Amino acid sequence: MRMAVAVASRATCRRRKVGSVLVQNGSVRGTGYNGAPAGVPDCLEVDCMTDEQGRCSRAIHAEINLILQTTPSERENATVFVTDRPCWECGKALANSGIRRIVYLRPHGRNLDRLQAMLAAKEIALEHYMPQLSVDLEPVMDPTATERVDQPANSNNS
Repeated sequence: MRMAVAVASRATCRRRKVGSVLVQNGSVRGTGYNGAPAGVPDCLEVDCMTDEQGRCSRAIHAEINLILQTTPSERENATVFVTDRPCWECGKALANSGIRRIVYLRPHGRNLDRLQAMLAAKEIALEHYMPQLSVDLEPVMDPTATERVDQPANSNNS
């Protein structure tokens, strides 16, 4: 789960930072975070594009990016660790992706009963991760954070 939190720090949406990690047979197969499609200005560059409910519609969700970045064989019977409980749309995509377990850190969104029922029908476990030790969520909990961690700090190596 710590890796999912670290991946979330790369998110380019100001409203919510979400990260996901795909693990198969004890090995990391891929990661995803929420952000604009490749080559499109992101929320850090031009601000969020909000819909009628106030949600950012510019960002692709972390779970969808994870699916797009991995192969069906990598997802087969795998576990997804994600910082936030998947929304209904991501839940449907994950249910169809071949994974067998979803572990999330933060409850988020609506439709929990509907999500649980659908995942149960597909025999996919949905587990709320309750850390024994503190997980530093500051990088993903602060919606005002605008620093990108994928850019190295300036240094003088001369």
